Amino acid sequence: MTNKVWFITGTSKGFGRIWAEAALARGDQVAATARDAGALKPLVDRYGDQVLALPLDVDDKASVDAAVAQTIARFGRIDVAINNAGYGQFGAIEEVSEAEARAQMETNFFGALWVTQAVLPQMRAQGSGHILQVSSIGGVNAFPTIGLYHASKWALEGFSQSLAAEVAAFGIKVTIVEPAGYATDWSGPSAKRAAPIAAYDEIRAARAAARASAKPGDPEASGVAILKVVDAEDPPLRIFLGVVGLPMTKAEYAKRIETWEAWNDVSVEAQGDLAMAG
Repeated sequence: MTNKVWFITGTSKGFGRIWAEAALARGDQVAATARDAGALKPLVDRYGDQVLALPLDVDDKASVDAAVAQTIARFGRIDVAINNAGYGQFGAIEEVSEAEARAQMETNFFGALWVTQAVLPQMRAQGSGHILQVSSIGGVNAFPTIGLYHASKWALEGFSQSLAAEVAAFGIKVTIVEPAGYATDWSGPSAKRAAPIAAYDEIRAARAAARASAKPGDPEASGVAILKVVDAEDPPLRIFLGVVGLPMTKAEYAKRIETWEAWNDVSVEAQGDLAMAG
C-alpha cells in the first residue's frame, strides 16, 4: 500500500493526536496542525521528517490557505484531510451570547469549510483524495443546553453531503465521522460555557447527569477504525464511532417519520393545485 499524506487539524490532543499517531506509526506522512505548534513537538521528535508541524487557527482563512500550501510544498500531495478542530459551546439557546454563537460557528463550521476549500484544488488535480469531517452523534441528534454546538455540526453535515455529490466524479471521497461520547476533554477543559440563567438549571443538571452516567469510549481505539475508513475502496459517507450512535439515531429517525406521517394530510394540503387555481 502506498503511503498517504494526511492534513489534520486539531492535533494537539484527543482524536486528532491519536489519528496522527496512527498514520505516522505505519509510515504515512502527516501535516499536523494546532493553535500552539509547540504541542506538536513530541510528534516531530519521534517521527522526524514524516511530520510537518504547523501552527493553525482554522478561524483564519488566510492561515488555512498558507498551511495547506506548505503541506503541498513539503509532501507534494494531500491524500487525506481531516477537519477535527472544534469545541463544544454549552448553554441553553437563551443563554448563549452573540459572540459565543458566532465563535462556535466560526470554528466548527467555517473552519472546516475553509480547509475543505483549500484542499480541493490539489485533490482534483490528483484525481483522488479523502476528506473526513469530524461531526458527532450531535450532528444527527439534538439535546438541550448545547444547541449552538448542534447547529454547527448539522451545518457541517449538510455541506459535506452536498460536497460528496459534487466531488465524486473527481475521485474524491467524503466521510462524516460521528463520534459518541469518548474519554476526551471535550466536555471538560476544551468546552466553553455560557453564563447560566437559573431558569435552565434543572434541565442543565439533568443533561449533566445523563452524560455522567454514560460509559465513554476509549479514544485510543478509534485510531484503527479511522485507518480502516481511509483505506477503504468505497468508504462510507457517514460512520458512527462508538456503540450508542446507531440505536440512538434509529430511534430519533423513527420519531421524525412518525411525526411527518401524522401530519402528512396537512403537508399534502399545503401542496395546492396550480392547474385548478389557473
